[in-house]
Amino acid sequence: MMAIGWGLAAVTAFHLAPMMLANLSWRELLPREGRPGALALLWIRWIRESVNTLLPVAQLGGDLVCARLVYLRGVPAVSAIGSMVVDLTVSVLTQLAFVALGLALLLQRSLDPAVVAVVWSVAAGMGILLAAMAAFMLVQRIGMFDIAIRIGGGLLGSGALARLGATAAEIDAAIRALYRDKRAFWTAMAWRLADWIAGAGEIWLIMYFLGKPVGVGEALILESLGTGVRSAAFLVPGAIGVLEASFIVFGGLFGISAADSLALALAKRVRELLLGLPGLLAWQLAEGRRIWLRRREPPA
Repeated sequence: MMAIGWGLAAVTAFHLAPMMLANLSWRELLPREGRPGALALLWIRWIRESVNTLLPVAQLGGDLVCARLVYLRGVPAVSAIGSMVVDLTVSVLTQLAFVALGLALLLQRSLDPAVVAVVWSVAAGMGILLAAMAAFMLVQRIGMFDIAIRIGGGLLGSGALARLGATAAEIDAAIRALYRDKRAFWTAMAWRLADWIAGAGEIWLIMYFLGKPVGVGEALILESLGTGVRSAAFLVPGAIGVLEASFIVFGGLFGISAADSLALALAKRVRELLLGLPGLLAWQLAEGRRIWLRRREPPA
C-alpha cells in the first residue's frame, strides 16, 4: 500500500468517471420535466454509492436514500421510486453482461483447468442472479408494489396500509411506462454498461502505481470477476473478506502474487473510504440542516 502512495488519490479521482456514466444512465429514467441538474444528480449519486458501499444495507439502502433525495429536489415521489426500481434492474442486467464479457475474454486467453473451474464457479453464481432478476422483472410487470400492499394489508389487518393501494398502483404504472419507453431504457443500459467497463481503469491504475502494470484486457477481466463476486455476496456487508479472497484467486490466473492481489483489493477499499466517508457526512449534514430549518419554522 505504501508503494501505491499518492497514486491512491489518482485512483479516487478516476472513480468519478464511472460514477458520472452511472449518473447519466439513471438520469435517462427520470422525468424530463423538472429533472434536477447534472451536478445535483451527481451529488445524490455520490451519497447513494457511499451508503451502499459503507453501510450494511445489502446494496439497497442507498437506493432508498437516493429516491428520497431526488424527491426532495422536486421529482414526484412516484417517479422517483419508479426510476430507482428500473435503475436497479438496469444495473444488474448490464452487470451480468459485463461479467459474461469478462468470462469470455478469460476463456479466450486460456482453457487451463484452473481457469475453466473459475469460469464455471462465477457463471453458476451469475446464473442464480439471472434467475432472480427474471423473477424480479416478472413481478414488476405484474405490479409488485400493488401486490406487496395487498399482502401486507391482509396480513397485518391495517386499513392505513390498504389505503396506500392507489399510490402503489401509480408506482407500478410508472415502472411499466419506463419499460415501454425503449429509447430511455436502452440508452440507460448503454450508459450503465459503459460505467462497468470504465471501472476496469481503476484496476489498471492501481497496478500501474504498484509497479506491476497489467494490460487493458487483464484489468477488464479482473474487474468483471470481482464485480460478479461482489454481487453474489451482497448479503455480506461490503463483501468484506469475500472480495479480497476473490482477487487473490483471480490475480493468480495472471501471475499476480497474493501480496499484490491483496494490495489491489485494499486499494479499492481505500478509494471507497476516501469517497464514501465524505459522502456519508454530506448526507447527514443535508438531512440535519433540513431538520434544523423545519424546527425553526413558526408553528402553524
